[in-house]
Amino acid sequence: MRTEVTARPGRPAIRRLALARLISLFGSMAAFNALAFMIFHRSGQSNTWVSAALLVTFGAQGLFSPLAGWLGDRFDRRDVWIWSELAAAAAWVGLAFAWTPVSMVVMAFVTATVESPIWPVSGAAIPNLVDEDDLAWANGTIAVGRNIGNLVGPIVGGVVVALLAPDTTEAQLRTAGFVVFGLNAASFLVAAWLIWSVRARFSGEREHEHGGLRAGIRFLVRERVLRALTIAWVVLLLGAGATLVAEVALANDFGTGSVGYGLLQAAWGGGAILGSLLGRRLITTRNEPWAVFAGTLGVGVGIGLVSLAPWFALAVGLVLVGGSGEGFGGVAEQGMIQRRTPDAIRSRVVGATEAAVMAAFAISFAFGGPLVDTIGVRWTYALGGISCLIGAAIIVPAMRQAATEAGETAETVMVSS
Repeated sequence: MRTEVTARPGRPAIRRLALARLISLFGSMAAFNALAFMIFHRSGQSNTWVSAALLVTFGAQGLFSPLAGWLGDRFDRRDVWIWSELAAAAAWVGLAFAWTPVSMVVMAFVTATVESPIWPVSGAAIPNLVDEDDLAWANGTIAVGRNIGNLVGPIVGGVVVALLAPDTTEAQLRTAGFVVFGLNAASFLVAAWLIWSVRARFSGEREHEHGGLRAGIRFLVRERVLRALTIAWVVLLLGAGATLVAEVALANDFGTGSVGYGLLQAAWGGGAILGSLLGRRLITTRNEPWAVFAGTLGVGVGIGLVSLAPWFALAVGLVLVGGSGEGFGGVAEQGMIQRRTPDAIRSRVVGATEAAVMAAFAISFAFGGPLVDTIGVRWTYALGGISCLIGAAIIVPAMRQAATEAGETAETVMVSS
């Protein structure tokens, strides 16, 4: 797979990679929507089996992210990214032939495992493709592609399944599975081609290698700013993740049913796109730390105030605010991780943070249902907002330190020039 490449860093390369992420995630989200629907009906309408698919998907990504990060630091990141896309295409073809709930959940675990290197590798590669001044733009552009795929994919997947399996018979579900899973496999192949077409260095010159699978975890634990960021996001997601489980119940409380549920999901996805667009225009090296804080605060305010919303339209608007905060803060957080991490271990550091985030998500999903049943929908959103605000408070000292360091660096550059 390794080929002789000529460096072509800059915005054209980022646009291709953003398109690759959009296409890949569009297919994945459409396919996962169809998978959840098929498991639900093939298991006799069991929510437990749907939860199992969610848990193994997020669990596999969290479990294998450190290993995936090691692959990105040990081998050429471009090659690892391409092979991961190709392996994912093969895995989704295999899932099209899985039919029992057990086999579908097992194959969902396999697909999540082979896809796990994509996030650590892509996040670590971006600083090698653009100048430092373009880093926020690059992260925002990649995030826009990712968020568009996350938003549009489930809608298309739901429409295709509804058209091909209106009566949810076995034959109809099989046809829908072959079509949606096959299209997803094709999306991974297209993404792999787009990544291959970027002839640039995805990894820096590694004169000094940091060995070991745990190097990223050790660095994350010792680096105060990144450690605070990771802890804050874990705290945030432990509460906010449960609101994903509560979305259906919230829509039902307002009497909007499945349409309302779709609007809530679209509002979050649309907000994330808006936040990513703002992030690539407004975030600079000097304001990056406070952009992280503002984004975290925005998520907390949006989610928390949903608990008080008297009208569904206001609840949708508040979810849009929360999604915008996530998109904006995510761009800034990605930039901080990239700037503060040596290239030789950057994939492992991204993988370590991803493992912590996925673990928090998995826990929130596991306890989300019982939490909603126990304290109700409104209190679940209130608790989610509180957890976000606690996360924002956790990072204040670290963000102050990072902002001071960024200001001192900028002043040094100005004096030397």
